[in-house]
Amino acid sequence: MQPLPKASSREADSPSGSGDVRADFTVDQNWERYSDEDHAIWRELFDRQAALLPGRVVPEFLQGLDFLSVAAEGIPDFARLNQLLGKATGWQIVAVPGLVPDEVFFDHLANRRFPATHWIRNRAQLDYLEEPDLFHDVFGHVPLLANPVFADYMQAYGKGGLRACGKGALQYLARLYWYSVEFGLIQTPEGLRIYGAGIVSSKSESIFALESPSPNRVGFDLERVMSTLYRIDDFQETYFVIESFQSLFDVTAQDFAPIYERMNQRPDYDPGVILETDSLLSRGNGSYHR
Repeated sequence: MQPLPKASSREADSPSGSGDVRADFTVDQNWERYSDEDHAIWRELFDRQAALLPGRVVPEFLQGLDFLSVAAEGIPDFARLNQLLGKATGWQIVAVPGLVPDEVFFDHLANRRFPATHWIRNRAQLDYLEEPDLFHDVFGHVPLLANPVFADYMQAYGKGGLRACGKGALQYLARLYWYSVEFGLIQTPEGLRIYGAGIVSSKSESIFALESPSPNRVGFDLERVMSTLYRIDDFQETYFVIESFQSLFDVTAQDFAPIYERMNQRPDYDPGVILETDSLLSRGNGSYHR
């Protein structure tokens, strides 16, 4: 679940094997090479999250999941998903062997292509793995790509990333991606809901993010998010809460150059810190991380 993927050579247990990575780091999915066990693991993870998420996840995610209903049958064929997704928002899924370089990642997003890992975890990794796999990438990310506003946000993020390359600002974009696309919460009329892919694809964090008294839940502020460090090895200490996908798109649809200049002048904040200027929805007691 790295926010800005780096190059990875992982090819073990992948249906494509090695030696077929293109210049843009895409590969053939080779759907027919998935084993019965691969499909069984996908269905187990899918059924578990599909049962857990209603009442916890933003309605747009469930709408996207229903729209991409072929995903319930087993590991989805990207070609079939792309027919549906392309008609909805013009996005396509491209298979990659693992994490890809920053500029490649940004270029795919800027051109409405989502790079999805084509290998799936084994049974011993059902609840945790260090690198994003196919279930995280497809179940976690793809349903919201069927939502026009969120789909536009993802493309704008990719374009912003291309502009940021070479400016020493990638860490700020990494934090934005982490606290929105991967681990974002949203305030709805029905209450706080999940939308980040790192949460919706995880049984334990789907519960922790909303129900645990431990983490802070803070109103989203772009520069506050960009200056906040994050945890890649455990549950988050702070979750940032947006008001709507449109508000997320609006606040990030600007020239980040002056923001980067300000970021270079301000300190980084630890993941669990609360600032006097925060719009605090709930102050965590920190019990989990202690």
